[in-house]
Amino acid sequence: MTKDGAVEPALVGPWTMGRDKKNPKPLDGNAFNTLVKTASEFVRRSEQQLHASLHQSIAVTARDARITVSLDIVPDEDNPYATLSAVDDGGESLAQARVAPSFKLNRSSAVAWAEGEFAKPAAR
Repeated sequence: MTKDGAVEPALVGPWTMGRDKKNPKPLDGNAFNTLVKTASEFVRRSEQQLHASLHQSIAVTARDARITVSLDIVPDEDNPYATLSAVDDGGESLAQARVAPSFKLNRSSAVAWAEGEFAKPAAR
């Protein structure tokens, strides 16, 4: 099954052949609806996985405050990059820095960035 306008199929599966072994067996309405639902769920899970890999966030306590540090990766073919940003509990932006897309966001790197006065992290 290929979503309208999509290049690659969302779902590939076997098709039962009819009695003459030359023509495929037609689908009834329920079987077709099940295939459409399965394909839609697969596409949705793929989109969620891609979003999770490109947008990461972690909350840490640094400088006597609760800070949420986010890493947003822009997967450009020619010039990929990531944006590291920090927001306090009130939603006020504290800092933003452009980093390599390979930057690893974890609790220790977030705390080190916040306690280092939000200086641009060194390339790793």
